[in-house]
Amino acid sequence: QVQVVESGGGLVQPGGSLRLSCAASGSILSINDMAWHRQAPGKQREFVAAIRDGGSTNYADSVKGRFTISRDIAKNTIYLQMNNLGPDDAAIYLCNVMAVDVRNGNRMGYWGKGTQVTVSS
Repeated sequence: QVQVVESGGGLVQPGGSLRLSCAASGSILSINDMAWHRQAPGKQREFVAAIRDGGSTNYADSVKGRFTISRDIAKNTIYLQMNNLGPDDAAIYLCNVMAVDVRNGNRMGYWGKGTQVTVSS
C-alpha cells in the first residue's frame, strides 16, 4: 500500500513562515500529481497548491505570491514553503498523492493524516 506522511506544521506568529513536507512511500510504481489541501475547523477542505507530473504548478488565489510548492522526485516528496502567514492560513494541511500502485496498476489518490498549522501572536 501507499503511505503519505506530512510534517513541518507548528505555531507561527502572523507574518511568519513555515515549510511543510509530504513524503510518499510504499508500493509506488509511479506518482502523477501531488497536492496540498487544508481544512480549518468548521470549514470545508480547500485546495491550496499542486504540482503536476511534468512539474507545472497551480495555486489557490488566496495563497498566490505567498506559498511555493516544490518537489524532490527522487524522494517522492513535496514541500510547501509558506510565507507571510495570517490567521486565515491556520488549518490542518493535508497532502494528496495520485499514484499508481505497483501491486495492481491502479491509479488512486492517497491522503495523509495532515499537519497542524497555527497562526497566533
